[in-house]
Amino acid sequence: MSKIKKSKKLRRPNLPLEVGPSLAAGGGAEGRPVLRSARAETANFDYTYIKKDLTRIAVLAVSFIIALVGLSFAMPYLVK
Repeated sequence: MSKIKKSKKLRRPNLPLEVGPSLAAGGGAEGRPVLRSARAETANFDYTYIKKDLTRIAVLAVSFIIALVGLSFAMPYLVK
């Protein structure tokens, strides 16, 4: 990697070039490259494992809170 930095004017975004569809009527779009960003395409991600982890954390948190409330009522009788 070179250590020479380019000015902002000379930098170009790293976007793939794709050739757009040509118009049959000859509208002048034949062979023109169309810039497409990677963000334009939607990606399908699988987040089911995150939902399972969050439900596990919620169940543990609720059970610990219930245990603490129960102990706060039972401690005066157990400490005597």
